[in-house]
Amino acid sequence: MNERKVCLITGGGKALLKDGKPGAIGYGIAHAFAQEGYNLVITGRNVKKLENAKEELESLYNIEVLPVQADVYSGNANEDTVKNVIESAIGKFGRLDVLINNAQASASGVPLIEHTTEQFDLAVYSGLYACFYYMKAAYPYLKETRGSVINFASGAGLFGNFGQSAYAAAKEGIRGLSRVAATEWGKDGINVNVICPLAWTSQLENFAEAYPEAFKANVHMPPMGHYGDVVKEIGRVCLQIAGEDFKYMTGETITLEGGLGLRP
Repeated sequence: MNERKVCLITGGGKALLKDGKPGAIGYGIAHAFAQEGYNLVITGRNVKKLENAKEELESLYNIEVLPVQADVYSGNANEDTVKNVIESAIGKFGRLDVLINNAQASASGVPLIEHTTEQFDLAVYSGLYACFYYMKAAYPYLKETRGSVINFASGAGLFGNFGQSAYAAAKEGIRGLSRVAATEWGKDGINVNVICPLAWTSQLENFAEAYPEAFKANVHMPPMGHYGDVVKEIGRVCLQIAGEDFKYMTGETITLEGGLGLRP
């Protein structure tokens, strides 16, 4: 078995802020794990973004990155798509230590009564179904390494954000699925946890620039006084949760929102 640990990140394509720093959560997580010597498997819909991420991460950190184009959506042979990703990862590296389900698509700002079935399917397939298929396919290999799963949910589900019914439903489904896996897989040494993030991304940056009034009305500054850094404040936390110091923690939801995620 390859000595380097391996982390699989869905939605790991390259995206940059205007200042050149990593500008997407999956890409920030990839940087954090690469900094610690992990080999990476990254998936996404956009092949060019995956190839650009591979080039950048390998040149910076002297690790290996396997990009695999993959998309989970209604009407697709999704289970086969995901199996191909996992089989490609094992074929390349011979092991899997960490699975991070980050990829998610959705229609935001659409009131519940106006949501279409197609919009609901978009969120549920890309998020909840993707988690389901990746966790099932990865399980035998995570069992071998006594590995970790980190799934991404959202404050949209925790707090019922306006206009995000499909997204919230998918994310809360992911939390439920994660808790069941934590219960069932604890005996195998696999811990399963959930992160609800708030980070400064290229999407938020573009939104703030294009629609400043809407941004001001809908995106609130956390009590910490800044939005999360995708590498230091999201990616590095994932790295810690996947490490030995946190193996006893499982089934938990962690809000990384700078104080906006306060709840009982």
